[in-house]
Amino acid sequence: MPTANEKRKTFAGLHKSGCFVIPNPWSIGTARYLQGLGFKAIASTSAGFAHACGRPDGGVGRDEVLAHYKELAAATDIPLNADFENGFADDPDGVAANVTRCIETGVAGLSIEDSPQHSKFPLYEFDVALARVKAARAAIDRSGSGVVFTARTEGFIRGKPDIDETIRRLKAFADAGADCLYSPGIRSREHIEATVKAVGGKAINFLNPVPLGYTVDDIAKMGVRRISVGGTLSRVAMHAFIQSATQIAKEGKFDAFEGVVSNAELNRFFQGG
Repeated sequence: MPTANEKRKTFAGLHKSGCFVIPNPWSIGTARYLQGLGFKAIASTSAGFAHACGRPDGGVGRDEVLAHYKELAAATDIPLNADFENGFADDPDGVAANVTRCIETGVAGLSIEDSPQHSKFPLYEFDVALARVKAARAAIDRSGSGVVFTARTEGFIRGKPDIDETIRRLKAFADAGADCLYSPGIRSREHIEATVKAVGGKAINFLNPVPLGYTVDDIAKMGVRRISVGGTLSRVAMHAFIQSATQIAKEGKFDAFEGVVSNAELNRFFQGG
């Protein structure tokens, strides 16, 4: 298996040119299956992991999340990006300390959001958000790890869908040293291309959580380097589970089991992996 440093070099290289899809597993089994499909990297999903733990997104504590990253990072040969939420701290010093701990799990990349957890305020004030990005960048640099740093601005999914403010923040975060920029919730071609243009050649991550009519090639042509799907794959699995279990509970039928992957097929895959 490649070392953490080798995975980090691979991950950094993926952001230099072209476009790749970084799907989001929530368990060792889903991570290994995605590797088996040929994906070049994976990313954790805070929502998928939280729901698997029986909690809402944002409801899992820092130490559990760090243990989850360590488990996923060790499970595959491909790089793992950590959805590190808001860094589990509001102040820049706290973000820096937690980023240092996140790096120690073996992740190849991590992202920091500009939205506080469990707050009535959708976004940190601009200066605070920028200071947090700078603190995360400094912590990564001090580690000498080469971890890829993604800075996120959450306005479009936190009730503040302002493209001008989104671009303002992306530009500032890029200037502060983020390697990759991410504004989940933007969907139009105009907005996607505007964010790509704004960051001066740095990588943009685009979230494609629902059918938007774009193919990977379409998104690549807009200049996006990285495509993620957030918690959607985990919701696909939960949706199938809910439908099947509900049919049994309400109708006494097992029709939803028709055509599902067999136990033998999964055994063959995981024995080979």
